[in-house]
Amino acid sequence: MSQKPDPSRRQTGRQQGGPRSAARLAVVQAFYQLLMAGEQNVEKISKEYVDHRLGAEIEGDQYVKADIDLFKDVLTGAWTRREEWTNLVKDHLSSGWTIERIDKILLAALCAGTYELAARVDVPTAVIINEYVDVTHGFYENAEASFVNSVLDKIAKKLRT
Repeated sequence: MSQKPDPSRRQTGRQQGGPRSAARLAVVQAFYQLLMAGEQNVEKISKEYVDHRLGAEIEGDQYVKADIDLFKDVLTGAWTRREEWTNLVKDHLSSGWTIERIDKILLAALCAGTYELAARVDVPTAVIINEYVDVTHGFYENAEASFVNSVLDKIAKKLRT
């Protein structure tokens, strides 16, 4: 699969997404890093992102400034309650699908999106789902983004109705 450009970077001189979108992308990346490294210290990773990545210039690419409060809230809420969110995701998978079958970056997007659906009632459902679908498009093709859309939509119907 070909990867699309990183939505947190500037493309052809104009920024892609705003601070809240950049925060959500960073949450998915940090959550993935926590999963892959076996790192349990969410505060350490959060500080690393805030101090060295969010809004920084890295290897000549200028990253969009992220909403740091949103980043910290979603990363901490998604990570510390990841077992709860993973079980909720598992309950809304199609027949024959298992959590183990889901790529870690998709699991990160689903856990972050599920946390926001549960805890961030100030954010409209459609915004949350669309944001995590957009983040997914930054890493995958349409099938994976449709998968994230479908699962988060099912979870939203359970949590927000």
